[in-house]
Amino acid sequence: MSRLFTVGLITSWYSSNIGVLLLNKFLLSNYGFRYPISLTLCHMLACSMFSYMAIAWLKVAPLQGIRSRLQLMKISALGVIFCLSVVGGNISLRFLPVSFNQAVGATTPFFTAVFAYVMTRKRESWVTYATLVPVVTGVIIASGGEPLFHLFGFIMCIGATAARALKSVLQGILLSSEGEKLNSMNLLMYMAPVAVIFLLPAALFMEEGVVGITIALARDDWKFLLYLIFNSALAYFVNLTNFLVTKHTSPLTLQVLGNAKGALAVVISILIFRNPVSVTGMFGYSLTVVGVILYNEAKKRSV
Repeated sequence: MSRLFTVGLITSWYSSNIGVLLLNKFLLSNYGFRYPISLTLCHMLACSMFSYMAIAWLKVAPLQGIRSRLQLMKISALGVIFCLSVVGGNISLRFLPVSFNQAVGATTPFFTAVFAYVMTRKRESWVTYATLVPVVTGVIIASGGEPLFHLFGFIMCIGATAARALKSVLQGILLSSEGEKLNSMNLLMYMAPVAVIFLLPAALFMEEGVVGITIALARDDWKFLLYLIFNSALAYFVNLTNFLVTKHTSPLTLQVLGNAKGALAVVISILIFRNPVSVTGMFGYSLTVVGVILYNEAKKRSV
């Protein structure tokens, strides 16, 4: 029964992760809802609402309160960076195929190592740094071999990946004391409303007329509203299932599953969207994935 539950959790984690990625791409590129900031705003509204319900009503995780104004400021800073990483990722999906988006996203360990050194002077072993060479080289090769390469989309994707790594490092620095540490569900519950406050004026100012266009799209096709609501709910379930899989499996299992998830997302996206791929591009992505696996292994051995 326990094994069945774990398999169910992993399946839900994979489905929600890949599902939200593909639906984002469908809405932003294929459907014509070209408003990544507003889409992210919908995600953050759903995360704000569902995370409160999950903690306060369903008791998925114990409620952790904010103990000081300083802690609130730290969480707010993390919330803004978190929000920028999601917006950047969604903007990149407007211009890049999911397969290339995932290849660039796999370079997170490189940015994490750079930020950790710059901000905390934390040095890794030379073996760990050596494993980052194929991670970066693979993306350079994949970029050269990507038939649908778009410079602005690539810059946004790199920015989103760097922001994700920055949030991870900053979280370790800012919420390091025992009294300030929050589990991922509580952190999301506090970060998501901060992101909403940040995104609402940005969406109204930078994506002018988005409210009217959204209403018009919903009137023309009721399924659009269904896609948007389902997509926003999935964005929350990505975080929920990630928390539960982390809780019920080992860190090693999580690393292996994470690497496989990215590869599966690439395959499924190519089958669904039928974007052209090159041998060079796939070789580059494979090299990056191998580098990430070696990096995780080196990190594990250096602990």
